Amino acid sequence: MPPDEDPEFQARADAHIDLSNSQMEKASRGKVSASMMYSVARFNAWVSACGYDSGEEMREKKSETIAYFLEQYSKMLEENLDNYADNFERYMKRTN
Repeated sequence: MPPDEDPEFQARADAHIDLSNSQMEKASRGKVSASMMYSVARFNAWVSACGYDSGEEMREKKSETIAYFLEQYSKMLEENLDNYADNFERYMKRTN
């Protein structure tokens, strides 16, 4: 279901972001980002596995699965980078 058709999409995404923000009390942005990316990869591997009947079938579709997730991530990253660039002064307020 596309994000615009799922009224809870943004709330779930914000919950993950809130968790990551809280983890930065004890770890750097880079470490938190790496952990989040790993968890998303692990979760998406599980989501993908749920759609197959065997490991062999899953392995046969591995390239297609990777291509799908890379395409989706690329679109989402591009959209968010554009959003941050367009709103940089507001989002990245810095006090001197």
